[in-house]
Amino acid sequence: MAASRSIAPRRAGLFMLLGLMTGLLCACSRENGESAGGGSVVLYSSADDYVLREMVAAFESETGLRVRLLGDTEATKTTGLVQRLLSEKDSPRADVWWSSEPFGTIRLAREGLFEPATGVETGVEGGWPLVSNDGLWLGFASRARVIAYHTGRVKEEDAPRTLRDLTDPRWRGRVGIARPEFGTTRGHFGALVEACGVEAFEAWLTAMKANGVRLYSGNASAVRGVADGEIDVCLTDTDDVWVAQRNGWPVGLVYERPDGPGESVEGLPSFGPLLMPNTVALVRGGPGSPEARRRLVEFLLSERGERILAESDSGNIPLRPGLAAAYPRFEVPSPWVVDYEAVAEVDAVTMEVCRRVLGGG
Repeated sequence: MAASRSIAPRRAGLFMLLGLMTGLLCACSRENGESAGGGSVVLYSSADDYVLREMVAAFESETGLRVRLLGDTEATKTTGLVQRLLSEKDSPRADVWWSSEPFGTIRLAREGLFEPATGVETGVEGGWPLVSNDGLWLGFASRARVIAYHTGRVKEEDAPRTLRDLTDPRWRGRVGIARPEFGTTRGHFGALVEACGVEAFEAWLTAMKANGVRLYSGNASAVRGVADGEIDVCLTDTDDVWVAQRNGWPVGLVYERPDGPGESVEGLPSFGPLLMPNTVALVRGGPGSPEARRRLVEFLLSERGERILAESDSGNIPLRPGLAAAYPRFEVPSPWVVDYEAVAEVDAVTMEVCRRVLGGG
């Protein structure tokens, strides 16, 4: 009897300890995102923070999955996260890569960071979504490259309509661009090199420097420079202009006018406004479950995902067939169609020209 009385408390204590450990393990699982909704997914993205938060909240609400998010800064848009993914190649921490432009994505695909998005259902056929040549990334809602101007200092009809116009002496010291090492400026300049050659691009960039072009840390900073009267015009993306207008800043935009067929021009040809699609890919060997990873990619590509991007402050242009017509404000006249893979091929020479002409690392 004495032995029985001594064992019972020990068993009770053991059960209490096991119960406590189980509770702690469950709590840790919830903290790590392993909820009843089917787990978690790790997203690396260069999209603007306010867009990310809205998209993630909608996805989590719809699916019950948790997203653990790593973003990037305006100054190093995409480039910083590209380097991080490359450093984690042998032990990936990300499941899904979402970039607000295609060129960092192409580099990562060529470095073997992605796996084919097999099993992903897009719900639409006929060329939707954009699919890379190697099938490793998918493209959706876009922004357009534009010329922004100060509405109190420049009339819309007087705003420059081509990149050639920016080298006119009337704009001396009044033009800004984001530093081309980062973001969409890098891809835009690469597209110019791919389309018209190194010599023509370098001549234009040299003329820009001679005309006193000012360099900013990013597109948003360049637009702020316009709003503050530091400069009168800048190259930027549509989303930065929409945000400026939401803030009540005196900033408007014009789309680059392409040269007409057979039109004789001196200097850099004009191809029209360049579209920069968002891109998404599955990181090879990511830690999340295949189901959670697939569902996040599908959500980004879904009609709801493109509507969130269109209706957010970024005002991304839907590419989904039939959806763009619902947002006529974002219609882009005569967009410049490029082969993004071909543009990526000339990135190294483009950056060499930029360093030679503008300086910097």
